[in-house]
Amino acid sequence: MITTLLMFQIFAGSVTVHVKGTGWDGLSTAMIHSKVATATGMVQKSTEIVELNGDLTGRVLYHVTSVFDFVKGTLVNTGDEVFSGTIGGSEPVMIHDDQFRFEVNLNSGAESGEVYLLDHIAGPKVRCTLHVVGTGVNADGNPTFTYEGDCTFRG
Repeated sequence: MITTLLMFQIFAGSVTVHVKGTGWDGLSTAMIHSKVATATGMVQKSTEIVELNGDLTGRVLYHVTSVFDFVKGTLVNTGDEVFSGTIGGSEPVMIHDDQFRFEVNLNSGAESGEVYLLDHIAGPKVRCTLHVVGTGVNADGNPTFTYEGDCTFRG
């Protein structure tokens, strides 16, 4: 059930819902598949579980390529991810994203990124674009964040 806090727009048989919430990245339980040194840092490939709360409630299987540049003090994450859960109380969905990009300033800790959950796998046909901003770490040392964006349910 979609709450009254969400904003709706009707356009050509679709419904767009504004979404927001919080989450955390299970970095402490990541499966590291490989680490390769580079001239300025390293490239790491891993799999992590991300937990989402708020309008999107569920989990993300996050297969990430992390490019660390210790000279520039940057980290860039790209790869593939699949969200499995609900959106504003919808029926369960599964949506894939192979376009996300997160950037981290290793010196300041500032992090932000964009998520493009566009490839329908199961459940209602929906696409979500989200902006994500890091908020720190939890007691287990896992990164925490807020997200906000729009999900469009297609008829």
